[in-house]
Amino acid sequence: MPESRSRSQIIRHLPKAVVLLFVALLFACGSSATATPVSSSSGPLATSVPRPTSVPSVAGGVTPTPIPTAAVQATKAPAPAVKFSGTINYGVKETGVFEGHPRFISSPRYQYMALTAGESMVTIMEDFSPAPFLAVSWSISDDFLVWTWKIRDDVEFHKGYGLLTIDDVLYSFKEYHDGALNARAGIIGDYWVGNKGGSQTVIDDFTVEVNTGEPWIPARAFEFMRGLGGLSTSIVSKKQSEELTPEVASKDIAMTGPWEIDDFSSGEFWRFKAVQDHWRQTPFFEEFVLWTIPEESARVAGFQTGNLDTFQMSFDTLPTVDAVPGSKVVAWANAGQAGLNIYGQTYGTDKDGNPYEALDCSNAWVSCDEDPDSVEWANAVKVKRAMSIAIDRQTIVDTLLSGFGNVLYMRDWMGHEAKADPRWVFLYDPEAAKQLLVEAGYPNGFTITLTPAIRGAPAEVEACEAVAQYWEDIGISVKIQNVPYATIRPSLITRQYQGVTCHTVGARLNPIIGASNYVKQSTFSYGTEHPWMEEHISAALLQVDPVKLEAQTKEIYGWMYDNVMAFALYAFDGLWPIGPALDPEWTPYGFSEVRTPSGFEYIKHR
Repeated sequence: MPESRSRSQIIRHLPKAVVLLFVALLFACGSSATATPVSSSSGPLATSVPRPTSVPSVAGGVTPTPIPTAAVQATKAPAPAVKFSGTINYGVKETGVFEGHPRFISSPRYQYMALTAGESMVTIMEDFSPAPFLAVSWSISDDFLVWTWKIRDDVEFHKGYGLLTIDDVLYSFKEYHDGALNARAGIIGDYWVGNKGGSQTVIDDFTVEVNTGEPWIPARAFEFMRGLGGLSTSIVSKKQSEELTPEVASKDIAMTGPWEIDDFSSGEFWRFKAVQDHWRQTPFFEEFVLWTIPEESARVAGFQTGNLDTFQMSFDTLPTVDAVPGSKVVAWANAGQAGLNIYGQTYGTDKDGNPYEALDCSNAWVSCDEDPDSVEWANAVKVKRAMSIAIDRQTIVDTLLSGFGNVLYMRDWMGHEAKADPRWVFLYDPEAAKQLLVEAGYPNGFTITLTPAIRGAPAEVEACEAVAQYWEDIGISVKIQNVPYATIRPSLITRQYQGVTCHTVGARLNPIIGASNYVKQSTFSYGTEHPWMEEHISAALLQVDPVKLEAQTKEIYGWMYDNVMAFALYAFDGLWPIGPALDPEWTPYGFSEVRTPSGFEYIKHR
């Protein structure tokens, strides 16, 4: 649920020493920005922190489909007459090189494209249920093999490329699969391309019947067909790509969202213009600009001067934001979850049946014997358990998150904690951690590489650095590798990286979706694969009985907990700093991604 916090409530979450030190350093160092955006229009100042009150209608409302049923068809509403003006300037850490075509786009660009120019089949509500978006209705056969999708018949592509049709949907998902850059590329191919013996039958321009070839858990399909988030997909014009080539179209992509790409300078800015008479919501502002500003101090300075209307904010920046006249902060719980992926645990064989070449059991956390009953395996588990209990998660939440979050022990369980096994905890105990290292044969520790996966989440780098310090305290020598996420991602996909990443993700519609990152067919990898996990996770991903699926999911994560295959750090709230030019009385159109602001088309002038 969204929360509003008064200034006094926000400040109470911050340790005074941290606040004073940060503010002193900020004003002493100033900004390192060299090119700043133009300020948007000014508005009356206000001091109260608002509470979001309603969710903009998504063409008909919520349409959950947890069991085979016909989704309620979304009704059509005429686009309101809107006269737009002004510019919204949004400062982010990294956008990457601009690409819009499904064959070439990769993270973190998915979320920024979905935030602006792109739209997908469904949107996700606060209870993790899907609602209509480009799709107005869907139904699932009793055997979970045949899905019938009906899309809107009134959605226009940007740049004059005509109406959205099923051909565009089929083309876009095939390109995501063939490009193999989306973390769900293989899964997209299984569903939309027929990798598992499935097929697609076009009923008419706006209706398609998809036979998946094997039963599908609905949440697994909705996850990659959602708008927003790091795994989001956006539908593009097939006609544009055929006329211009995908390479050319990618730089001036025609999508269906309320913002159309206008200009960009990779590594500097992406500029979008409002789409007049958009089917869902014509923006109130004429322009929306994403500015790449890696340094927090520079983003803060831009907000202070009015050159940025909002920005990706570290939680310890709250006192500074609060001091900006007219600023407000909107807060959303369960915006994202942070955890550690332990790479190099590639036991068994790859998707082609070959042993993993990068398996290196000289790494302390990797066993030379994949048998869970072996001595080598037990020692590797001791090392990983020592790494986990050496971390004081509560202190990280209290300081780096300023209290806006909660401790999390298991990856991908944020929002589903009530269904988790209560024994899944890693209590902070550095002395016990040191003893485990001794028992495992590492009394003097070992060396490990730790890389923050920079994805725009609050405290993602700082929390990773804190983990490094906790490990140093028990004798582990840590090499921090600070590189752009786009730089390290290829080595994660190819299973070559050796070490640990601090990795944040959004909410999972079901924890088993997170587990799909541990199977060999997954394009993306959490760095950990094992024959037992391969067998049990693959079976669970085909389980359509919700009761049996819940039991299988708990069994899988119980095994992963016992063997410490990975672990979580915390869940965090989404805090959105809002400048005086923007009316904060708006909410997202979807809730699969609330780490950073979204739904900019609904924002009015204050």
